Formats: sequence, structure tokens, C-alpha cells
Amino acid sequence: MPGIRSQLKEHEPADFRSRFQAMFVIVTVLVSILVIRIWYLQVIKGGEYRQRSESNSIRFRKIIPLRGLIMDRNGIVMVDNQPSFNLIFLPNRPQDLHKVAERLDRIYTANGMTFHTDLSLDRVAQPSVPIRLARNISREEIAVVETHALELPGVIVEPTPVRKYMQDEMIALVIGYTGEISQEDLDKDEKGELSIGDIIGKYGIERNYDNYLKGRSGAEHVEVNVSGRVTRVLGRIDPTPGYNLRLTIDSRLQKIAWDALEGRAGAVMAMDVRNGGILAMISSPSFDPNLFTKGISFDDWERLSSNPLHPMEDRAISGTYPPGSTYKIVVAAAALEMGLIKPATKFYCNGHFELGNRSYHCWQKNGHGMLDLHRAIVQSCDVYFYNLGKLVGVDALAWYARGFGFGERTGIDLPHEKGGVIPTKAWKMSRFKQPWQQGETISLAIGQGFNAVTPLQLLSAYASLANGGMRWRPRLVERIETPDGQVLKAFGPEAIGRIPVQEKNIDILNYGLWGVVNEGGGTGYVLHRKEADVCGKTGTAQVIGQVQEGSGRRRAFQGDTRDHAWFVCFAPYRHPEIAVVVIVEHGGHGGAAAAPVARKIIDAYFQPPRPEETKALALKSLTAAGSNLPASGERRP
Repeated sequence: MPGIRSQLKEHEPADFRSRFQAMFVIVTVLVSILVIRIWYLQVIKGGEYRQRSESNSIRFRKIIPLRGLIMDRNGIVMVDNQPSFNLIFLPNRPQDLHKVAERLDRIYTANGMTFHTDLSLDRVAQPSVPIRLARNISREEIAVVETHALELPGVIVEPTPVRKYMQDEMIALVIGYTGEISQEDLDKDEKGELSIGDIIGKYGIERNYDNYLKGRSGAEHVEVNVSGRVTRVLGRIDPTPGYNLRLTIDSRLQKIAWDALEGRAGAVMAMDVRNGGILAMISSPSFDPNLFTKGISFDDWERLSSNPLHPMEDRAISGTYPPGSTYKIVVAAAALEMGLIKPATKFYCNGHFELGNRSYHCWQKNGHGMLDLHRAIVQSCDVYFYNLGKLVGVDALAWYARGFGFGERTGIDLPHEKGGVIPTKAWKMSRFKQPWQQGETISLAIGQGFNAVTPLQLLSAYASLANGGMRWRPRLVERIETPDGQVLKAFGPEAIGRIPVQEKNIDILNYGLWGVVNEGGGTGYVLHRKEADVCGKTGTAQVIGQVQEGSGRRRAFQGDTRDHAWFVCFAPYRHPEIAVVVIVEHGGHGGAAAAPVARKIIDAYFQPPRPEETKALALKSLTAAGSNLPASGERRP
């Protein structure tokens, strides 16, 4: 080097030598910077960039498991799974979401479609973590996305199973529905098993048995190209499908009950009195749970939530009503057990009952004449039970009512059950800061006033009379099965107590209930069958106070001020099997509006299904099972 420099000094002009020296310095500096940068990237940051490189080509994909089937007691599939398709984005950077959304919007618009997504997702988005852009996209949308795949790097169509509710509205308030997990649900997940985007049970059976139904998610590690398309699977953990539920519900009775109610607001339930199994459970109006499986629209949600008839309220367990004359059986039980009357004890009904300066009228304005307990139950004489109510008193009556299960939840395996109201002197003082009036006891004696019960409570009480006094916890699930049909867990009858009535008095009460349906003058004679095997009681529950005219007749109200109609029954009289309760809101008299509904259920229960019915149900079940196909490569054992 010194030799070269000396030669340059001897043979080149001075200005050339200075430019060469400057260039030499610049080249040396640049080479040094390059070497230092390479060393920094290779040694200092090598591990980080290696990880970034791998994350750009390797993706983690969650595989959604199939939820368990829900079947009726006969194995008919009521809830199944069906394939759906979501639009998924695998970002390298969260900011990419906006660019992809703009491209999708442009492509959709060019094809006459509309694209919507939540761009606020970029606040929680992480590189390489999938973001769902749209749920349940149509086949046309799938075709558009696949056609423009090169313009949409990282965007893929992912199959996923969603629920299919086979009986739509008639089973919605029992089965419930599923939906995407909320932040509130995530906060309650102490085990950390759930994550954003998971589908869980939101209502009814789907919610109560979600841990059994949901299964366990699987996962795949896949390699993708620059367009986000999978080139190969590097590893896989298969998902575990959820367990199946076998209900106590009978699909055939469920449909008969739904059809018999004819769209009127109300509730219908049937129970096996021998074990507490619910055979049918209807609440009307209802809703289509399939609206929720693929993401309910704002318009549909607004229509449901603002409906004045509250279609999302389960009237069978959450609706509370005055029990009307169906409550008279509790009053009679209390009077018998307390020794205040005997079956032969008579009272005279001239159409009204005097207490102080007020007159309480019977529904039969001309009166029933002299009656004993049996005929008072058969003809539902108000005056007879006014006398019993005065004898028993409010607090004693409340004690017996609670012994029948009123005023507390039954414990059925559904959320949102209400306990109703059974008033006492202390209750009124605590609630209204007012003392109890004896006239209020008179109203309670015929099931009016502060009394409020649910259809399920009334059904359970009469089922206890039918079976000799045992109170069974109502239940909807018979057993939980593995996907291949093995019984994982069975739910047998669970006794929760006995009604506080002696066997001899139960026989007296049940004979009276038999007379209601089978004797002349019985208020439930419309349900009379040639077999003479039904015991029941009608009831009329006031919606508003009935201001009575001078003749003693109640004014006839119409519309939403009209009385609710009750009917509750069990059959057969000897060795009972089934109990049924019906309430028709604003239906008027129980014998006219509610009893015919119960009659159809009783008739169907004791009549074997016709061959065409059996064939139709079997075909529907097979069709449903055929749609239960694996999604995302899932395999069901």
C-alpha cells in the first residue's frame, strides 16, 4: 500500500490523489457499516427474526368440535349440527385488517354484494392469530372470495359446524340456543378453557349442560404460502365431540301440545307422575332458535326483544299467575289435615258470602245450595271455600301451600325458574308495611289476591296428589351418552319431599278431582272420556280486580284484561301415569279454553302412535343424523 501511494504521488496529479483518498474512506465506512449490520442481524437479532420468519409461514388453526346431539326419550334427534362457512383472516400485522376489509368491500360491491365486519377488532388482533371477518357466508360469497384469492392474501374460507334445531319454535324455550362467547362469559371462566370466538350454550338445556355438549377443541399447525393458502399440515390434535343428551321429552306429545295451543299465549306441560320426568313443555309465543346459530340480525333481535308478548320468556317456569280455583285443593287439604272439617261437612251457598260490610260472590250467581266437600270441589263453589279460608287462616294456609311446593323453585334443570309468591301476614308487613286483612284471606281461598304460582309448580303439586304424596324433582334430561351410545351418566327420580297430607285425605281430594271431570255439573266435564279415568280441576285467574255489579255478576272483560284459563289434571284415576297443566292467557274459563288442550294430550298419551307418525318421526331422525357431518376434517367416533 505505501508503494502504491508513493507511485501515485509521483505519477498522478494532486487533485486525483485527493479524490481517490476520499473514495477509499467512503468505501471503507460503507463496508464497515454493512459488516456491523450483518453481525447485528445474524447474532444479536437472529433469534427474533427467525421466529418472525417461522410465524409468517406457520399458522395455528383451532378446530371446532361438534356439539353433542339432543334427542327425545325415544331417540328422535331434536338438535343436530350442520356445516357453515366463516371468512377468516390470518394477519401478519394487525394493521393489515383495514387493507383487507377495503379490498373485500370493493370486491363485494363489484359483485352486487355487501360486506360488513367489525374493524375495531384490530385493537385486539395479534399477528398470526386468526380473525373472523364474517360468519355463515353464502355459496356466492365463497365463490367470490376464491375467485379473487390472489388479491386477498391471508383470507381463507373455513368450515365450522353450527346448530340445527329440528323442531324450531315448539322446543326453543326448553332447548335454548347457542351463541358466541361474551366477555362476561370469559371473565367467569376460571379454568381458562374458553377463548374469543368460542360457541357456547346461551339459554335452556344448551346452557345448563354446556360442559357436556360442547366437546373439546382440536388444533392444527399448518404451513401457508404468501397468499395465506395451506400448503401442508405439520401437526394435528383431533377435536373431541360433545356428549349426547337423551331427554325425558316425547317429541310426539310436544307437537300435539304445541298444535293444541293454536298459537295462543300460554303454557302447557306434561309430567310422568311416577318419577318427575317432563314429557312435554310448551311456552307460547316462542321464537326460532335457528336465528341465533349463525348470528342473529339486528332487525330480528329488535323484533324479539320488543315484542310485548315476550316470546323469549319461558312461561312454563317463569310465568307467575294467580292459580284461581286450582288452588282450592290446597285449601281443602289444609282444612282436612287441621281437623276443621270432615268430608261430610256442609256449607250453604246462596251465591254470596258476607264478611263485615262486604259481600263476596260465588261464580254461580244463584248459588249452589247445600254442599259437602266433594260436591264443592266438583262444582268449584266459591262460597264453600270462602268458609274454609276463614277457618284455616292465612299463615296456616301458606304453610300447607309450601308443603305442596308453592312459593319456591322446583329445582328443574333449567335456568330462570321463578319461585312465585305465597303470602303471609309477615310477608305483607315486610312488603307493604301494612297489616293483613281477613278479607284478603277470603280472596286467597279461591286462588286470587297475592297468590302467584308457575305452571310447573301447579303441575308438580297435582302430580304429588296423583302418586300418593311424593314430590319428585322435575327433570328434563334422562341420561348423557357418549357419541357411540354408551351411557356416561343417568338421572333417576329424585325425591324432594312429601306433601303434608295423609293418604286417606289424598284419596278424598282425588275422588273430588275425579268428579270434576266425570260427574254431572263438574266444571271439567269437557275432558270426560268413556274410560272415566281423568281427574282434574279448572281455574279462572283474574287479571285485574273484578268490580262486581249489583246482581253479583262479574263484568265481562275483553282482550288483555280477560281472565286467564287454567286446567290441571292427571290420569288414569287408578295407578296414575301422567299429569298435565294448561294455562291460556286471557282465555276466559278454564273448562272452555284450557281443558280441551289437556284432553288432546291425554288422548294422545293413551293412544299408541299411528304407523305413519312412527315412520315420519323415524325418517326425520335419520335425516337429521345424516346432516351431522364432520367439519374441518373432524371425525366422529
